Amino acid sequence: MALILNIETSTDICSVSLSKNGDIVDLRIDNPANQGFEHGQHSRILAVLIKDILNKNSLNASELDALAISGGPGSYTGLRIGVSTAKGICLGANLPLIALNTLLIMAEMAKETKEPDYDLIIPMIDARRMEVYCAVFDRNTAIIKETEAKIINENSFSEYRSKKILFCGNGALKTEEIIKWDNFDFTDSIYPSAEFMAKIANDYFNLQKFVNLVYYEPFYLKSFIATIPKKML
Repeated sequence: MALILNIETSTDICSVSLSKNGDIVDLRIDNPANQGFEHGQHSRILAVLIKDILNKNSLNASELDALAISGGPGSYTGLRIGVSTAKGICLGANLPLIALNTLLIMAEMAKETKEPDYDLIIPMIDARRMEVYCAVFDRNTAIIKETEAKIINENSFSEYRSKKILFCGNGALKTEEIIKWDNFDFTDSIYPSAEFMAKIANDYFNLQKFVNLVYYEPFYLKSFIATIPKKML
């Protein structure tokens, strides 16, 4: 009877879900595109979402069995805020922490919400310019190719040209501008969501796949490079 709090902060959309045995009990989503909030407000809204979902379900953190975090790749700041918040709750309530690959969460959403006749699912997170964070999964979300930062060109994914593929996520549409093959579909309606962490997190819990609270760091994939705003130069 695993009761898990799932936290997703890898992109501009911040979400928190409560799941029991892999089924969603409650869900909170903060999407700045829909609500007019500025991007990058996870530090302000995440604690509010967590407090609200626990209060509405009459729970204390100590009554949970585990926390699950979307561990990247994704936004450096978003991942850092999500992981540090999750670590704090786990340490305070003596809970184990589960870390999930963000692209796997997106693949799970695609599997659950899109037509099932694709050979491959390739979730993509925009990494600016023509670069994306991506991985390749089969229709059952088994990993085919591990996560990588990839610069898109006309020959990208040519090894899968004979397959029917769904490219999904906020990096998919710019990929569509470069790759134009009939058996490739593209959608930006798939995004990392705590709603689709539930089943995976429950499987990890049953397998006791926990991360070390002291040493765990998000999967940034690329090093963070601080820049100075032009107004300050």
